Amino acid sequence: MSDTPIDCKASPNPRHIAIIMDGNGRWAQKRFMPRFYGHKAGVKAVKKIVEYCVTEKIEVLSLFAFSSENWRRPKEEVSLLMSLFLSTLQREVNSLHDNNIRLRFIGDQTQFPDALQKLMTDSELKTQRNEALSLVIAVNYGGQWDLTQAFKRIHDKISSGVLQCSDISPSLIHQHLSTADLPDPDLFIRTGGEQRVSNFMLWQLAYAEMYFTSALWPDFDPAALAEAISSFKMRQRRFGQTGEQINDQSTPPAHLT
Repeated sequence: MSDTPIDCKASPNPRHIAIIMDGNGRWAQKRFMPRFYGHKAGVKAVKKIVEYCVTEKIEVLSLFAFSSENWRRPKEEVSLLMSLFLSTLQREVNSLHDNNIRLRFIGDQTQFPDALQKLMTDSELKTQRNEALSLVIAVNYGGQWDLTQAFKRIHDKISSGVLQCSDISPSLIHQHLSTADLPDPDLFIRTGGEQRVSNFMLWQLAYAEMYFTSALWPDFDPAALAEAISSFKMRQRRFGQTGEQINDQSTPPAHLT
């Protein structure tokens, strides 16, 4: 049993939930089907989770769809994933827009086919003013890549005289990440039984509550998400302070909000 103190007052829902959607291939293999059928089933799970987040008034949902390391998978699987990504985006963007959902993509998009890059850009522009939920899709993304591109931008500004080395701070680094305009994740979920962050939002997850489940992603439904949120709400988030200090205030320290 954990010795972590539990606040008697329930916490509010997380503002930002970040999920590694693991287990599609294994889900299919357990059913003696090709791995690609698991990815298709995973898309259906995404739709249900997005709908639930809108209902629960979650501000941001970030989904790790394709990592920078996933290019190492068999070429046929990668090709099928790209096709599925394109067809799903073509089919769903109008529905997302109609439901007031803002779509965002983070990651290095330059390696994708031109048609897919254009569709991603057009989808972001179409939904940019929507407010019910920010749906962030991480594709060809890695936390190390995110930090590297942030440091390069800062270096360029120092070289041009816009910034000084003395200006470098955690806040400045945050401002140059791909998620600079979003709150950091409060709740991190990984399905599929593995217990690692796999190069996902390395900086942003510094104070996230971790939740790991053995459920394979296609089986992760709104009830499973509700259970994860309930676990989150029972935890006391101390941000380096004591439990007594946290009980005396309703918000985390200003530098962590």
